[in-house]
Amino acid sequence: MAEQQGTAPKRHTTPHPIRVPDPLWRAYGRVCEQLGTDRTNDLLDHMRAQVREHGTEEDQADLLEAERELAQRRARRGGRPRKNP
Repeated sequence: MAEQQGTAPKRHTTPHPIRVPDPLWRAYGRVCEQLGTDRTNDLLDHMRAQVREHGTEEDQADLLEAERELAQRRARRGGRPRKNP
């Protein structure tokens, strides 16, 4: 959703737990490993595809905002000093 006025931007992504039977979660992890990815990246790719195919203009705008956020996070990796050395 678009950011509300007066709200400070988040500095990290937010975990969103989902309910999945353990055997399915294990099998999915193995399949992702075989495909050279992980669950997070595979789920993100699926979510992007769904928004691109079925999303409204607002959804497409939120997807672009999310992609910018992820790009900024990836650019900071390795360059940010540790909080507790």
